[in-house]
Amino acid sequence: MTRIFLDVHALQTVPPSNLNRDDTGAPKTAVYGGVPRARVSSQAWKRATRTYFADEHLLEPSELGVRTKKVVEVLAERIAALDESLRGDSALTLADETVKATGLKTEVPKRKADAAKESGDTPVPEAKYLVFLSARQLEGLARLAVDGAADITAFFKDKANKDKARQIADSRHSVDVALFGRMVADAADFNVDAAVQVAHAISVHRVEIESDYYTAVDDENTEEETGAGMIGTVDFNSATLYRYAALGVHQLAANLGQGLRDDEPRTAPVRRAVEAFVHGFVASLPTGKINTFGHHTLPDAIVVKLRTTRPISFVAAFEEPVRGDQGGHVREASDRLAAYIPDIERAYGDEESTLTWVLRVGPNTLKLADLGTEADTLTGLVAAVGSAVAERLEQPA
Repeated sequence: MTRIFLDVHALQTVPPSNLNRDDTGAPKTAVYGGVPRARVSSQAWKRATRTYFADEHLLEPSELGVRTKKVVEVLAERIAALDESLRGDSALTLADETVKATGLKTEVPKRKADAAKESGDTPVPEAKYLVFLSARQLEGLARLAVDGAADITAFFKDKANKDKARQIADSRHSVDVALFGRMVADAADFNVDAAVQVAHAISVHRVEIESDYYTAVDDENTEEETGAGMIGTVDFNSATLYRYAALGVHQLAANLGQGLRDDEPRTAPVRRAVEAFVHGFVASLPTGKINTFGHHTLPDAIVVKLRTTRPISFVAAFEEPVRGDQGGHVREASDRLAAYIPDIERAYGDEESTLTWVLRVGPNTLKLADLGTEADTLTGLVAAVGSAVAERLEQPA
């Protein structure tokens, strides 16, 4: 298959906030262009995008997976749902043996073992690492466990059954597994190469961390009781962020294989995944300290490019930090992108095979309108990108 890449660029302004904290509780930062910038890690926005798929019903539950150490418990619930006679310890034993048959390792954490000694309950094993499995994979493993329920140990001594467990766990990947990949250090054949790369979002300008000193009043204090019931500080910053993600459509298609449904063309699940990713990445928002700051914003501008040349980030447009002398950063950031993108595309791109869409709001982003086809709404942008991806996939290699 011809390589097909989808680049998503966004400018988004966030007010005082702490979207993504470091180990001291302060907003994450990075030095770029010789000055400190606000930073939101790629993991934070990947997580926000994944949860947005389910929260906003962009994808069906059957198209999503679960990432957890508690895979034995999750599988046991599915086993019990298939056969009501297999509940409690029986389901847990079947689930544990089935998980281990796939090549994954389980153990009883010390905290659980200690708690079980006090309560007398049987401790439940966990995977040694986060395991990312699709709904279809969990369903398949549950059915396999039920088939071997009479003697699960002997069942998986049969190499054919063990191979089937591995095959189930490594096929029919969910959309989120196909997009963001799966890595298990001691089971390399279980890994899935991610189709998506997400850059750390950074501010287009210099940023300083500020600190908010707060107090809380005890509602039951009498007039004689002065002072606060609680005092503390919380660090924050505000920034106009440049966000970027690259999606390898060809890798996504390979990860999904023949798709999640048997009655649809090969391009259909890929198109759904692409549309969900574009929508989810654009509209999602990390929720760190959101109750404290209420930093609910959406991007001021989105530029999406579909290309056959390698992915290109436009972050270099902001290597020299935007100054914001006119009281804001969005206008100058937009002007910078409007000037930089044609230059970099002229030098390194392929104009004949590259498609561009723009979604923007407000007069500050006006210069970006000339970069490509302008969409009126996010829904329209997503539909246009999905249609173009499907058309590219249907073209002969």
